[in-house]
Amino acid sequence: MKKFLWSLLLACIAFNAKATHIVGGEIYYDYLGNNNYQVTLKVYRDCINGQAPYDNPAYVGVFDQAGNLLQTLSLPFPGSTQIPVNMNNPCYLPPSNVCVEEAIYTGMVNLPPIPGGYYLTYQRCCRNQTILNLNNPLNVGSTYVCHIPDPSLAVGNSSPRFINLPPLFLCNNVPFIFDHSAIDPDGDSLVYHICDPYDGASSSNPQPNPPSGPPYFPVPWLSPYNTNYPISSNPAFAINYQSGMLTGTPNQIGNWVFCICVEEWRNGQLLDEDRRDYQLNVMNCPNATVTSIPSQTTFCFGYTVNFLNNSVNANTYHWDFGDPNSAADTSNAQYPTWTYSDSGTYNVMLICNPGLPCADTGYTTFYIYPQLAPSFNPPPGQCITSNSFNFTAGGAFMGNGTFNWNFTLAATPSTSTQQNPTNIVFNSTGWHPVTLTVSENNCTASYTDSVYVYPPPQALFNATPQAACPPLQVNFQDASVFGNATAIYSWDFGDGSYSNLPNPSHIYIQPGSYTVTLTLITTNGCVDTVVYSLPNLITVYPVPTALYSADPLVTSIFNPDVTFTDLSSNNTSCVLYFGDGDSSSNCSAVHTYQQYGIYHSYQVVENSYGCKARYNIDIEIKPEFRFFIPNAFTPTGNGLNDVFMPKIMGVRDYHFMIFDRWGQLFFETDDINTGWDGTFKGNKCQEDVYVWKITCVDLPEQMDHTYVGHVTLIR
Repeated sequence: MKKFLWSLLLACIAFNAKATHIVGGEIYYDYLGNNNYQVTLKVYRDCINGQAPYDNPAYVGVFDQAGNLLQTLSLPFPGSTQIPVNMNNPCYLPPSNVCVEEAIYTGMVNLPPIPGGYYLTYQRCCRNQTILNLNNPLNVGSTYVCHIPDPSLAVGNSSPRFINLPPLFLCNNVPFIFDHSAIDPDGDSLVYHICDPYDGASSSNPQPNPPSGPPYFPVPWLSPYNTNYPISSNPAFAINYQSGMLTGTPNQIGNWVFCICVEEWRNGQLLDEDRRDYQLNVMNCPNATVTSIPSQTTFCFGYTVNFLNNSVNANTYHWDFGDPNSAADTSNAQYPTWTYSDSGTYNVMLICNPGLPCADTGYTTFYIYPQLAPSFNPPPGQCITSNSFNFTAGGAFMGNGTFNWNFTLAATPSTSTQQNPTNIVFNSTGWHPVTLTVSENNCTASYTDSVYVYPPPQALFNATPQAACPPLQVNFQDASVFGNATAIYSWDFGDGSYSNLPNPSHIYIQPGSYTVTLTLITTNGCVDTVVYSLPNLITVYPVPTALYSADPLVTSIFNPDVTFTDLSSNNTSCVLYFGDGDSSSNCSAVHTYQQYGIYHSYQVVENSYGCKARYNIDIEIKPEFRFFIPNAFTPTGNGLNDVFMPKIMGVRDYHFMIFDRWGQLFFETDDINTGWDGTFKGNKCQEDVYVWKITCVDLPEQMDHTYVGHVTLIR
């Protein structure tokens, strides 16, 4: 506690040494009848050092809408009263050596109605040099202004005025909740927001007579502070636009300037705006018990509330939910839940550390309404040519508010305020969003869904390819337009074939031109039968005739010549393939086969459309078995009779061997085209008689053969 009191004393000394200037003010008026108004000016100043005495008199300028000075009111000094030094935490005593005074000036003025109304303005300089959220605060003045509305909006209006004065001191890092609401003598609707304090006057002319006319300019904020973030805090300071409840948690000690504006509305028209310019002072309050019930942020959610609790330095709690229909509407839980018996406005109380010397009590108001969740079932889709939609608002709502339907500009009418609008006509096809907004009990909720408008059906298709040789496969792609409707397809391909598929494929065989027709039948939406036909869409080219003869079809390798005779027709080119790798562009030809076997000859013909045809004939060349071998050879190297080998054909599994007279193997081979050159291991063999042996299988009869004989080597 000693440590805390010492910190508090230092803060107060710093405040008193420098805070010697204007710390806030406001101006408002009351209509007295016969165009007479009572003007009230409230000015607050630091009264410790007295460097900024109250004006005597205070000059209030009366201006028209264009900023022209019409007259100057001289309000005599009424004396001042000291404001009780209070703070937002009852567990700590505020500094005793702090002095803030309030002077309430009043005066009478007669102001006949004029277009645009009047502005009443008071200006004074300067502010405290210790202010943290302004640039060069010692040279920043103040402007307090209010507006008497244009007679077309209101005649004989009285402006709103604030009820409570904020505490002079706030505890750092402690949630701040303050009722900054106002009252209006005329009962007009009031809307609150945080706004800019106005600069005004100067250190060289601190008491202007007269004050300057509108427009007025905001104070020079020191970054990062601005209109929406005037005080270092987390969460940021905010005000409920309906209730005027000001909340926030300051997180830096020092002096701060802020301004609250209250707007006065009547019949949807803004009449006036009253503003209070004030200085808040933040100081350390360690370990203070502070009750904090977060303000209600959602409305029309039903009857069950899960209460939040942002209180600090508390161990025990006592809640009173303010439900007059239940004697059990209390709880000692930190985060209680309560279900109200009916809709209404309820005052909720929370006591932190109840029964202890430094308990703290907080209050807040909850507005309980049934859940607001509008909806509707979109009607089924309709055809564009005769659409007329009816809508019925559904979902959860009480029905005591307003209904607003938005059908977009594509509809006639485009909006409606009826609960269940009828005969809504759309002028374009496709999906159209429809939004229902219900407003009741200061709550607004919306629901969006879509309706569909069908286009008139249109049969259409594409086909690829459209002209080629047979067989021609054509893929048809449906391009019909009928929206989300259900359709039945009926295709007529023109060659006696049909299909019910959306994207069929069809093969054309016979040459000719074919007309393709698609019949489309829609069974819902815009119900209709439409036909799309493309005459002579498909062309199938004629095919040439491939034909030839071969003679003989079967022959011997001893007579391998075959005569081919071209018999093709309706072609522009012809190629004959003999089956042995050779071909000829002359389809009438004689071809000699070099080997026995079966050859698959074929003819390919092509016409001027590029269409081709093929015809084939198999040719068989039979093998023949022949064997001859000499009885001598002369390997002298003169190129004549240098190699000993048989003349053999029409065999398989051939094996040829040479022996000397003692049975030694001198040579062997399996190649019928390889013979003995009269050497052994690279040396020339001597003249002598040698033995040869040949084994093989003949191809015509598939019989085994063994031949043995003698050969004479002569050099």
